[in-house]
Amino acid sequence: MDSAEIWKQALADLKKEVSSPNFITFFKPAQLLSLDKQRVVIGLPSQIVLSMAQKRFLSLFEDILRRHTGSPLLQVELVVAQKTETEPLDPTPLFAPAPTTHAPIAGHLPRVRAEYTFETLAVSASNQLAYVSAQTVSKHMGKSYNPLFIYGPVGVGKTHLMQAIANAVYHDNPQVKVIYITSEEFTNEVVDAIRSADTARMKKRFRSANLLIIDDVQFIAGKDKVQEELFHTFNALIDAGGQIVLSSDRPPSEIKKLEARLSSRFAGGLTVDVESPDFEMRTAIILKKAEKYNFPIDMETAKAIAEREQDVRSLEGALLQVMTHARQKNTLVDASFASRVLNHEQTTGKKPVHADDIINIVCAQYAIKPTQLKGPKRDAGLVKARQIAMWLLFTELKLTYAETGNILGGRDHTTVMHGVQKVENMRGEISTFAQELKGITTQIWG
Repeated sequence: MDSAEIWKQALADLKKEVSSPNFITFFKPAQLLSLDKQRVVIGLPSQIVLSMAQKRFLSLFEDILRRHTGSPLLQVELVVAQKTETEPLDPTPLFAPAPTTHAPIAGHLPRVRAEYTFETLAVSASNQLAYVSAQTVSKHMGKSYNPLFIYGPVGVGKTHLMQAIANAVYHDNPQVKVIYITSEEFTNEVVDAIRSADTARMKKRFRSANLLIIDDVQFIAGKDKVQEELFHTFNALIDAGGQIVLSSDRPPSEIKKLEARLSSRFAGGLTVDVESPDFEMRTAIILKKAEKYNFPIDMETAKAIAEREQDVRSLEGALLQVMTHARQKNTLVDASFASRVLNHEQTTGKKPVHADDIINIVCAQYAIKPTQLKGPKRDAGLVKARQIAMWLLFTELKLTYAETGNILGGRDHTTVMHGVQKVENMRGEISTFAQELKGITTQIWG
């Protein structure tokens, strides 16, 4: 049997062993470069694909090729290799051309921030496979990777990636029904539907979606009714050609108290991980965030911030700290100033305060969760707490209306302006409310 026939039969066996999306990603573009009794060299189209294949499928490559060659000690070597000139390029959408630029459309999708696009995401080896896979899903919904399951530690950009999918899909076709929701919100909707005996409305809402995105899906673990509803919603959407995108802090197999049937569904598409950003990636993120806030900084300042923080959320928080102190002192920002701020070497006697500190204090004061404060619901208590948070971010941290709106779930600057003015008016008219604000402010600054 010649090498070409061995490779053909090996691919046929590999296709039976892995899911279709994994076969398309890792095996279909592979090339047999050389084969003898001791060694097989296989070419893959990029370093990212090679790294993932090395980690996940090298032993499978070896087992199947050893069986077909009859060489039990055969070693497989994976290398990066481009397609040959005589072989047509693989049209698989995973390796699709660069994205077209999408202009953000403000206020179009509940809970989705308009600035979270593919163009505003810093990309490096730590997130490139997830980035390309997310682009593919946005262009080929329900056809390429379904579900797309993105996992990684807190603050590595999973939410940005998922909301970029939502924005890209909406930009291409505003008639598509897109639902972006956290697992906590999904849980609340299921509980509310059961309590009000109105599960039919809830089922219709989720099962009629063209694109369903659920963030932090690990939090449904152990919740039987929620898992049951998600299982049936999952099946209904897949059958109807809808696309599902999920995120978690761990892969499906490591989510404890997750039903086996759901774990199997989650792992049935493409599972990709996002790693913590390296120093170069963190520096690029800082520069992009500074550009978003119209607060230009030089490379050395970005490096000074990147050296001190490890995840994306902390990076943005550190940048906001530097911005706040620069505005309070009316001074230019350089690497030395950024380092002093982040080292807490302040002459004002006030401790550095981040937007998350204010949000957490307000939420503790009114017994709500940050996700509720940033969410779409407009219960009277939520609106009051949300407007107080707006006022505090604007007055205490000197953030702009747009910056405050971004932090509080992507709200429009006019909404923030109205909220700040309402709190200011009540503060001047109602003494008890003024005392309430003073107490919260004291907690913030200690």
